[in-house]
Amino acid sequence: MRRFTIFAGASLAIIVAAGALFWMLFRSPADHRAIAVSGALAFGVQLFAFAVMLMVRGRNVFAAWGLGILLRFVVLVVYAFLVLQGFGMPPESALFSLVTFFFLSTLVEPVLLRP
Repeated sequence: MRRFTIFAGASLAIIVAAGALFWMLFRSPADHRAIAVSGALAFGVQLFAFAVMLMVRGRNVFAAWGLGILLRFVVLVVYAFLVLQGFGMPPESALFSLVTFFFLSTLVEPVLLRP
């Protein structure tokens, strides 16, 4: 439980910091909404993926990590094709921020998955 809490805090800090940078780069209200939605989505997906990895890390950590990567990819594709078109969000700010949030918060995982 402690590792999960640390990961949640680190991910939240990373997403908020990166989101603030994107907020300054993309200035329209639509961009800000897209960045906020991307941040919330990334945080939820990251927590779910990390929880799954923690549950199976003793059995096969590489399979769990691969499953997490696949989950992130599927979320990105669904977000790009369905959500963005349906809600009319600007694709540049939404996708750049989501990919960045996923990438940066994924860098924390190996440190916390060590035995």
